[in-house]
Amino acid sequence: MRLRYTVACGVLLLLLVVSPAAQAAPIPVPTVQLGVTAADEPETLSVGLQVLLLLTVLSLAPALLVMVTSFTRIVVILSFVRSALALQNMPPNQVLIGLALFLTFFIMAPVFQAVYTEAWQPYSAGELSQPEALNRAQEPLREFMFRQTREKDLALFAGFAGLEAVGSPADVPTYVLIPAFIISELKTAFQIGFALFVPFIIIDMVVASTLMSMGMLMLPPMMISLPFKILLFVLVDGWHLLVRSVVLSFS
Repeated sequence: MRLRYTVACGVLLLLLVVSPAAQAAPIPVPTVQLGVTAADEPETLSVGLQVLLLLTVLSLAPALLVMVTSFTRIVVILSFVRSALALQNMPPNQVLIGLALFLTFFIMAPVFQAVYTEAWQPYSAGELSQPEALNRAQEPLREFMFRQTREKDLALFAGFAGLEAVGSPADVPTYVLIPAFIISELKTAFQIGFALFVPFIIIDMVVASTLMSMGMLMLPPMMISLPFKILLFVLVDGWHLLVRSVVLSFS
């Protein structure tokens, strides 16, 4: 009896679904269409180009941030500090990269402000064409990179590029300046990192010599020297001195 009742209810529900009244009001299904249409007004074309330019800059932003700013030197120095303290994950990578990013924004703020004032504002106001705006935007960055690039590194890549005589910075192409700037930043970062390693190596040597003289050969020196290195770094206000030295190295 219960089976017949269930079958009857199912048949009745099916008839309601396929009835003409139900078919008369179909449920609308939304569709999504993608396409390219012609721009009727110059303002529409300008907005489209701005969006395309913004997407291009966002896709290249990580490489630009690493290559043409102070980020490389800062993050390498911070990594040296963590290695000198023998701390594997303290501070975490997210903290070091975040600190390096904000220090980069602080150091590069005058450069970014010059790019915005001299290139972006006139371009958005229609006073400059796109090639002129790009040339103006390069000048503050090139000036910053020239101040931090060694002549030896610049001459190396100029020779690779076949530039026999470079009379002024304006004669150096940007594709030659960027790799020279990067290896100069790496050398400066390693020099500062070596100077940071020296006091911590001395502590390791003193602790190892003391343990050896006491006959405690089975006790790892790192276990004893680690608290002393952390204590020394805290007592001298290491983060303050480190950030101060990093910022002053770009002056």
